[in-house]
Amino acid sequence: MKRATQLIHHPGGTCEYTGAVSVPIYQVSTFAQDAVGANKGYDYSRSGNPTRAVLERYIASLEAGEHGFAFASGMAAISSCLALLKTGDHVIATAGLYGGTYRLLTRIYEDLGITTTFLDTGDLKATERAFTARTAAVFVETPSNPMMRITDLRALSDIAHRRGALLMVDNTFMSPWLQRPLEAGADLVIHSATKFLGGHSDLIVGLAACRDPDLAKRLGRIQNAVGAIPGPMDCWLLMRGMKTLGVRLERGQATAARIAEWLVRQEEVEQVLWPGAADLAGAEVHRRQADGPGAILSFRLREGLSGTALCNRTRVWTLAVSLGAVESIITLPARMTHLPYPPGEREALGIDDRLVRLSVGLEDPDDLVADLADALAGAREEEAAP
Repeated sequence: MKRATQLIHHPGGTCEYTGAVSVPIYQVSTFAQDAVGANKGYDYSRSGNPTRAVLERYIASLEAGEHGFAFASGMAAISSCLALLKTGDHVIATAGLYGGTYRLLTRIYEDLGITTTFLDTGDLKATERAFTARTAAVFVETPSNPMMRITDLRALSDIAHRRGALLMVDNTFMSPWLQRPLEAGADLVIHSATKFLGGHSDLIVGLAACRDPDLAKRLGRIQNAVGAIPGPMDCWLLMRGMKTLGVRLERGQATAARIAEWLVRQEEVEQVLWPGAADLAGAEVHRRQADGPGAILSFRLREGLSGTALCNRTRVWTLAVSLGAVESIITLPARMTHLPYPPGEREALGIDDRLVRLSVGLEDPDDLVADLADALAGAREEEAAP
């Protein structure tokens, strides 16, 4: 079954009792039991809920996995996957990844005795040199947020498995529509489903999927014990959004290409970072492992211009954190999504006040370009003002 069809006709997508083509919302906390120790497959919604179960089968099928898990947020999904580790373990992670993940690794898990080395995971030789006898996991974003660094998933999975480590991939930027890390050998794929999968800025949910049954059993125990799970209404809203993932991403991706081409021609723009750009480091690797460049891009203003001034002047673009929604979102990572990084580290990574990230939605491309043009002009005028 091709992916466009799979998005609509997913496992459990039709109610087995009524034939309803929308999954029922089992808005319930507990389930009546036939006798002590005898139930109909569910006993308490933290441990399992029929609506959530369909969502979990849905993401597993889209990611070419066998087991799916739903969590209360993308960070709940990431923290639950990292809870597979133990005190003394070492993690290798993509440098410059999302600030919330950086904060989790450096301020929470470090206190629990789990250390992390951050580096460019696209540099396979440097990554392999970073392995120690205690390296238990490699955590990757590709493309990375917001610098668009690309990591060769198949090559890195070979390295990680040869060293006895898990490969965990945050696939939020690409979604399973464009990239399926499990097919490239990853052990776990993770999503902030709040973003492209939900697509409408109206819910907070995280997802994970894997193939290995033993890994699934361990993650399932963590999910149940910690209890950071979404409610059935959010599961239903997410599944409704997922059905249109393909058409939304294809439209956003096409508009992103036009915006990237326009930005390259602007004298105020020093650099455009987008997986569809031939001059992006790792672009060829990305083309091999993904089905498209995606709808997220970043650009750097030339010296003297302020990203804050530009972001504050947009009217069609929504100034906000998050991404992957029907509305186009403009973000200044240095002051928003990547604020958890120490200032010097942000600067060293290239995440400064001139770097702007765009999440392209479904508005008319002409309006999006015109709004950016006006904002660039305003930023230029502010620079020239005495």
